Amino acid sequence: MKIAIIGLGNMGGGMAANLAKAGHDVRAFDLSEEALARAVEAGCQRTSSAAEAVTGAEAVVTMLPAGKHVAGVYEADVFPNAAPGTLLLDCSTIDVATARANIEAATAKGLVAVDAPVSGGIAAANAGTLTFMVGGTGGAFARSEPILGAMGKAVIHAGEAGAGQAAKICNNMLLGASMIATCESLALAQKLGLDPQKFFDIASVSSGQCWSLTSYAPLPGVGPTTPADNDYQGGFAAALMLKDLRLAMEAAASVEAQVPMGSRARELYEAFVAADEGGHDFSAIIRTLQG
Repeated sequence: MKIAIIGLGNMGGGMAANLAKAGHDVRAFDLSEEALARAVEAGCQRTSSAAEAVTGAEAVVTMLPAGKHVAGVYEADVFPNAAPGTLLLDCSTIDVATARANIEAATAKGLVAVDAPVSGGIAAANAGTLTFMVGGTGGAFARSEPILGAMGKAVIHAGEAGAGQAAKICNNMLLGASMIATCESLALAQKLGLDPQKFFDIASVSSGQCWSLTSYAPLPGVGPTTPADNDYQGGFAAALMLKDLRLAMEAAASVEAQVPMGSRARELYEAFVAADEGGHDFSAIIRTLQG
């Protein structure tokens, strides 16, 4: 299948490589020459513009920073150049309202579109083990599933347009809050004289068990290898966690949902990123809790 992919950053680059590995004819575009060169090395075809990538493609995958970028690319490059019936898969993490508006606009143009944000981070993007949460009609999901399956281990139909984004921001709000709770619990255990590994051994098989502890422990040398063992480099940047928490707060306000833990997590990550820590993994927030 001829697939255009627009956005070859930390996530999009790995996704493009896995599409090419699966045998697809991948036409790649990014503003970064370095990112384009990596995509070519991974078996993708270089294009000089998003419009060129889209022309003749049967499916278009976008992985861009924010809703305004996706909407802009759709209006300027995708809608004028995509053939009727082309499948659009937006894997960016953006606000629910823009995701729904993009799908509505695409449908009006005779295109088929889904919002399909991902969970799993850079390592999963490179390994092809992402989880995709998909919003759109049943027919659109059926068409998108084999393409997304080449890049992930799980492809789940969350519901109608925008449901993928809703699932993503709710999941990441839970992740952000649970990571802070994990960090403060480990910091308290240390100050009470507990060996962190002993606490991990106990909590990981007790009622306090959670993914942030057992799969992503925020202390070096505790549990499986995580970014904490690499001075909090790699993984999921704190700035990206803050972006997702802000999207969650925006969505919560739009439906008058009470999210006190999510709100506090947003505040703590705002302070953390403001302290020039945005490039470190989000688990590095434990540093602010260790005193």
